[in-house]
Amino acid sequence: MDEKRRAAQPACVRTLEFLSMSMTEIQPPLNWEASATATHPQVSSSLPLEVETCLKNARFLHLATCDALYPHVSLMNYTYLPSTPYDPNPVIIMTTNPSSKKTLNLINNPRVSLLVHDWISHRPPTRIPDPTRESSPPPQATRSSLASLLLNINTSALSSISATINGTARMLERGSEEETWCKDRHLENNTFGDQVREEQGLFGAAQNPASTEGDGGASCFIEGEEVRVMLVGVKEGRIADWKGGVKDWVIVPPEEEERRGREIMTNGVS
Repeated sequence: MDEKRRAAQPACVRTLEFLSMSMTEIQPPLNWEASATATHPQVSSSLPLEVETCLKNARFLHLATCDALYPHVSLMNYTYLPSTPYDPNPVIIMTTNPSSKKTLNLINNPRVSLLVHDWISHRPPTRIPDPTRESSPPPQATRSSLASLLLNINTSALSSISATINGTARMLERGSEEETWCKDRHLENNTFGDQVREEQGLFGAAQNPASTEGDGGASCFIEGEEVRVMLVGVKEGRIADWKGGVKDWVIVPPEEEERRGREIMTNGVS
């Protein structure tokens, strides 16, 4: 863009462009290797910083379970914790209905795969309007210049990664101290209150009673009498960026990480 056109832009747009370029420059490149390989996994007792940041900021994750036939994917509220009083390793808390498809899958196969990302997830308008498509966010959003600005931010700059996380799930014993503790943390982490109503007001969406209870309607999925608390122990995963770079990582116990560190120092090889 030439300098005259740039100077004519509103200051907020110029600021966003500057941030876009800056963020792109500071994002460390990932490994460029075939996605079917895992030749240089990062080994640590904790999650990679970018995965931890993504888990702390994303609203939902996708949970994939599998029976003997097909994978089953569910959109889930979740709570990430680097450790708990009952488990020194990274875990993800979720809740599920005991008669749900994912619960039945987990009983037979506790291995799960999760997907979390920081991409802006709405689908922007296409170049040629599709009259059969209901826009999302709703048409009211276009009436607000602020909403339009937010919806059209350069997603390649403000979004950086998606993370696939593999682990093993277990249902916590009903009535146990661990179940009570994890359920309390999960409810605290999924109580959003006024933020939900503010977001709906910004994009012109109609409010519904379930989303005005102070927690975005999350409590009915967490506090119900029949709800089971599920804990996923994180084992390994892969980070992928918007350019197609990937980085694999593996979680090991702290003593294993310490042993590997001693071997590196002894051999002089990193």
